[in-house]
Amino acid sequence: MSAPTPPGPAPQGPGLQPPYYGRPSPALIARADRGYARFLAVQAPAADTGDHDQDDDAAGTG
Repeated sequence: MSAPTPPGPAPQGPGLQPPYYGRPSPALIARADRGYARFLAVQAPAADTGDHDQDDDAAGTG
């Protein structure tokens, strides 16, 4: 004989993974988004040498 069919869905046991397993949490996504925005906001340093007179020394005038 076979066992009777349970009336409702099977309970989630301790060995089963929830359907959202492996997906990042909304808090983790928000933190990553803030970090990426901060990364994009950093500007590259200017190409000029400023007050260091490196251009003059390279030309031999300093």
